[in-house]
Amino acid sequence: MITEQLQPLAQVVLHQLQTHPQGIGEYELLKQLQRTNQTGFPSVALTEPLPLFQMHFLLFHVLYHLREQLYQEKTGELQINPLKIQIMPYQVGQNALTENDPLRDFYMDLSQLEKTTAEDVTTLLAKFWTRFHAIDKRQSALNTLGLQDPVDNETIKYRYRQLVMQHHPDRGGNTTTLQTLNAAMAVLEKST
Repeated sequence: MITEQLQPLAQVVLHQLQTHPQGIGEYELLKQLQRTNQTGFPSVALTEPLPLFQMHFLLFHVLYHLREQLYQEKTGELQINPLKIQIMPYQVGQNALTENDPLRDFYMDLSQLEKTTAEDVTTLLAKFWTRFHAIDKRQSALNTLGLQDPVDNETIKYRYRQLVMQHHPDRGGNTTTLQTLNAAMAVLEKST
């Protein structure tokens, strides 16, 4: 059950979702909440890490409550994704809310909002970008080998050996291409 203090915000968010049946992105929803001067959504740039995190957290807290409310009322199923938040038709027999959902647990705990500092947000962002760049490097390395995830290590090694044999300078290949293959394999060995 959502707190009495957050009930007006929940109604505004629900109204926004209902007026966007095709879905709405989190960024646009945050901007709309700022434009309508909702409590907890100050008019600050959405590039300031701590206020952005606080607004994001509060919005997702409300969204998870709305998801449960809609599901219990059998009036809809709320899909929550930063790129697209959308109310979908309720489907009988779906048991999405009984599954273990660590994100839900995090956002439903308001103490997380209270205890998260600017330093914590900076650390979270740094970890995110590190993981993001690692995934990007892995994908680039796989592309060099002509592969895509999901792929196992044996397939990667087999493809690498094939390409090294084909492009080795002793067999008429190109040194630059061989170096590119070696660099890609080095990235892939670190990412497994």
